[in-house]
Amino acid sequence: MSGSGERDIAGVLAPPPVIYAGALLAGFGLEALLPSPRLSGEVAWPVGVALAGAGALLRGSFVSAFRRARTPVDVRSPTTSLVITGPYRISRNPGYLGLALVYGGIAALARAPWAYVTLVPALAVVDRMVIAREERDPQHRFGEAYLRYKARTR
Repeated sequence: MSGSGERDIAGVLAPPPVIYAGALLAGFGLEALLPSPRLSGEVAWPVGVALAGAGALLRGSFVSAFRRARTPVDVRSPTTSLVITGPYRISRNPGYLGLALVYGGIAALARAPWAYVTLVPALAVVDRMVIAREERDPQHRFGEAYLRYKARTR
């Protein structure tokens, strides 16, 4: 389904990878200032690889779905197609879920528990300052089709 071609983008706070990276760096900073008990490598390695791997796969499938639909991936560009295939069949935000999983994997591999504490505000910022703003655009552009998709997809 094509959009209107208008340049009314979501007006998000910052690109989500920047938000997650900033939170991860803050978590590493806290870890340096207030060292926490370290996870054992026997736990950190498989958990970190599983989380980061799952996140990377999810993120890759999100990018592929957008490319197949010929719509921009960058949140600063207007959406031109309503994407409801691939990972979008089960989630309206698979890219952000993928980023959060990669974040969790990196935190586990780095054995930095403080990074999980800073993930919480990052998730809140992405939810309120990115997702909430992004969801206004498809409602405007795609109307009833988006509302039906939104009603059936978490």
